[in-house]
Amino acid sequence: MPSVIDAESVLRLAEQAGQAILEIYNQDFDVEHKADNSPLTAADLAAHGLIVAGLKALTPELPILSEESADIPWETRRHWQRYWLVDPLDGTREFVKRNGEFTVNIALIDRGVPLFGVVHVPVTGISYLGEQGQGAAKVGTDGNRQPITATADRQTPLRVAGSRSHAGDSLQRFLDKIGAHQIVSMGSSLKLCLVAEGSADIYPRLGPTSEWDTAAAQAVVEAAGGRVTDTAMRPLRYNTKETLLNPHFLVFGDTRVDWSEYL
Repeated sequence: MPSVIDAESVLRLAEQAGQAILEIYNQDFDVEHKADNSPLTAADLAAHGLIVAGLKALTPELPILSEESADIPWETRRHWQRYWLVDPLDGTREFVKRNGEFTVNIALIDRGVPLFGVVHVPVTGISYLGEQGQGAAKVGTDGNRQPITATADRQTPLRVAGSRSHAGDSLQRFLDKIGAHQIVSMGSSLKLCLVAEGSADIYPRLGPTSEWDTAAAQAVVEAAGGRVTDTAMRPLRYNTKETLLNPHFLVFGDTRVDWSEYL
């Protein structure tokens, strides 16, 4: 399958947004809060402006949905077939804590399916790329691409990617059922990337997320041979309803296991 997009240009755009984020990260910054009490910083807005301008220059024909411009009516969105879905700074809580575990997420969605995604980690300079039919790769600071694949055989003890900022009773019940396991703690969409690169077997997300939080990393996971599904083991899909909230979901490499049995 030929490439659906100029991946290099989108990667560079994510890296540029990462640089803009770091300029603010490395100085004192103010934290505001949105209506849902989630944090917002100048870094979110700087990255948003840069990415939106860059994508409009690359693909002027495609609409863009970003976390920082998400108030597009469903009546408009429902007619979109192909569009960009962006989280300019995923893991703002991690950004505020200054633990480095935040990302820039850019995804291309086609008829609800994430065809292409780039997840860039500003603090390390590493990026993850995935494209349907093209495979997935981890891109080093030198630009060198290392192919990555999800672990097709679940390990023992099971390696479970977990959130530093969001844990709860539902996750604990899941862990109680799966038996021997170790937790790999990580913030933002990096948890999905852990599964994509084979560093974790599963990431159960049994709490609220929005579509821009997962789309780019889902493209990476699926290009790496893994899957991202709802709790009924159906593929996670985008822009299919008025709300932009995701259902609870599972990210895994071993596709032979019915992970829903552990919920």
